[in-house]
Amino acid sequence: MAQLGKGKLNYRCPSCFMRDLDIDMFYNKDTGIYSCIRCQYRGDEADVLEKNEMIRFRYLARAERFTKFDFD
Repeated sequence: MAQLGKGKLNYRCPSCFMRDLDIDMFYNKDTGIYSCIRCQYRGDEADVLEKNEMIRFRYLARAERFTKFDFD
């Protein structure tokens, strides 16, 4: 998804990302708060990074190639 160009780096919204939506967040330079352009989520950079790290466990094996599929 393209950057909105409002901050140094746009982050994914943790609330939307949990629902498999890839939505960039809007950064307010005056308050230092990131807010989602789709839902009601708001938070500072540390909060957004912490919540995105919690979500990454879903994609832990994304680079692993599975070749054995016998579940017996």
